[in-house]
Amino acid sequence: VQLQASGGGLVQAGGSLRLSCAASGRILSSYAMGWFRRAPGKGREFVGQITWSGGQTYYADSVKGRCTISRDNSKNTVFLEMNSLKPEDTAVYYCAARGPNLGSVEITSTWDYWGQGTQVTVSS
Repeated sequence: VQLQASGGGLVQAGGSLRLSCAASGRILSSYAMGWFRRAPGKGREFVGQITWSGGQTYYADSVKGRCTISRDNSKNTVFLEMNSLKPEDTAVYYCAARGPNLGSVEITSTWDYWGQGTQVTVSS
């Protein structure tokens, strides 16, 4: 499985951005797709996830209500739409995929595949 994240850029506070994650390879319907971010000087933080088959979503409290994750199965692509962006949202954003796993989705080691990251910078 290969993941390619794109769509990052520079945006003003209060603005919006939509990131994409194109998946290739053997994506099974049992896989979940997730988004993480790493702010300068911090560890990788869970943002949210979506199940590949059912479309159920789950978000971190820090982005709940401002972010929406969706998917286009026909294009093997997952999206992260972010609204009301804040300077503290500045980070490198990564997409990830994992098979069935009882571990917490918020723990990076429970994810099997990672994309290369795309930079999001929010100016104040």
